[in-house]
Amino acid sequence: MSNTPVPDHLPAQAAKPALRKQESRKEPIKSASKSGRSRAREFALQGLYQFLVGHNEAADIDLFTRDLSGFHKSDSVHYDALLYGCIEQREILDALILPLLDRKMDEISPVEHAVMWMGVYEFQHCIDVPWRVVLNEYIELAKSFGGTDGHKYVNAVLNGLAPQLRSLEVDADRAAGKAKP
Repeated sequence: MSNTPVPDHLPAQAAKPALRKQESRKEPIKSASKSGRSRAREFALQGLYQFLVGHNEAADIDLFTRDLSGFHKSDSVHYDALLYGCIEQREILDALILPLLDRKMDEISPVEHAVMWMGVYEFQHCIDVPWRVVLNEYIELAKSFGGTDGHKYVNAVLNGLAPQLRSLEVDADRAAGKAKP
């Protein structure tokens, strides 16, 4: 209970609703609780955005990004794999993504484009990360940095590619009732 005195003209219960509101308010997830890989994904997204929008060179993006506040807390190996891997394999990644789009690639937001690149890249090259974790991580990135409903688009595309790129995992989850058929 608060030590703040209640004014004489108000009953003592008047202070309680405000206190209950404060207690029930949920705090956002603090960045201290993010994993190194989650941080790496955020920094890679920023770098890929610079690549897509500014047409900057990967090495220049990398130098700039490593100087950003908080980079030292990220998984730099995962960041390197995502940044350089997505840039090097962008044509392959786009070829996988394009059939699932309902519009031209140049009409896709650069944030959602980069998020999809990274999700597809992780499906293909980061087998140690379960497919549902990959899907969730990139939906959350799209929610945080993308357009209003961009995460729904990312979800549809990555969910559409998961059975193709991680067939054994997806099939096992479907058989166990953990994924929709």
